[in-house]
Amino acid sequence: MASHTNDQHNQDSYDPITYIPHPELHGTKDIWVKFWILSGITVLDIFMYFAFPPSMIRNILFIVFGIIKAFYIVGTFMHLKHERLNLILTIILPVIFIIFFIVWMLYEGNFWGSFN
Repeated sequence: MASHTNDQHNQDSYDPITYIPHPELHGTKDIWVKFWILSGITVLDIFMYFAFPPSMIRNILFIVFGIIKAFYIVGTFMHLKHERLNLILTIILPVIFIIFFIVWMLYEGNFWGSFN
C-alpha cells in the first residue's frame, strides 16, 4: 500500500481507508430559519387561543393561521414556490374551490345562525 501523507483529503486519490471527506452544512441554516418562522406562527396561534374568548373570530383566526402555515410548508419544503404558475394554480385552485363550497354549504345549512 502506498504512503498517503498529503493525500488524505484529496478526492482524486480516493482510498477508503485514509479518505476523510470535508464537512459541509447542506443548508442547515435555511432549515433553522424556516423552523423559527413556523415556530413563531405557532406561538402566535397559541397566544391567540388564550387571548380571545371562544367565538367565531377565534375559530376563523385558527383557520387562517393553519392555512398560512400550510401554504408556507408547501411552498418551502415541497418547493412549490419555485414552480411555474400553471402548476401552482393546478394545486391551489381546487383547494380554494373546496373551501368555498364548504363555506357555501355551511351557510345554506343555516350553520351560522346556530351560534346564538
